[in-house]
Amino acid sequence: MIKEENKAMESGKKRKGEVYKAENSKTEIHSGNYWARKQILLFKSPDKWTKSQKIRAELLFKQFEDIKHVYYYSLELGKIFSTNYDKDVARAKLALWYNKIEEYGYDTFTTVANSIENHYERILNFFVNRSTNAAAEAFNAKIKAFRASFRGVVDMRFFLFRLAKVYA
Repeated sequence: MIKEENKAMESGKKRKGEVYKAENSKTEIHSGNYWARKQILLFKSPDKWTKSQKIRAELLFKQFEDIKHVYYYSLELGKIFSTNYDKDVARAKLALWYNKIEEYGYDTFTTVANSIENHYERILNFFVNRSTNAAAEAFNAKIKAFRASFRGVVDMRFFLFRLAKVYA
């Protein structure tokens, strides 16, 4: 559908310098371009939206109320992690967010909220010195890739020796 719309835009440019304007109807909702433009604004915070994205967001949220709620709940969760530097404050804000999610009852966010509840203390440890285990995870991925390049490990001592030589 995006290809068809791009062709229409090109043919409009070739004829007398006409500017192609997509029709704003129910059929446009099924085009890939419509959803691609809507999706882009959902990955930004509202203060970074352009004027046209604000209009698109207003239309999208008017049509799909669930998307609006989920979008703002996800922004709220991200804000907890980006602005709080105290473990106790973060604990209180996460608890309030969790209560809102339970009240809303959206399945996907309930899964996220349950994961947060199950790993609450480990998640809150992020707020102690704002560090994650990303370095350990990256090193683990390197070890797995190294092991895969040998198609398995037969001699563990030799594997550890090679690993130490390559990554030490």
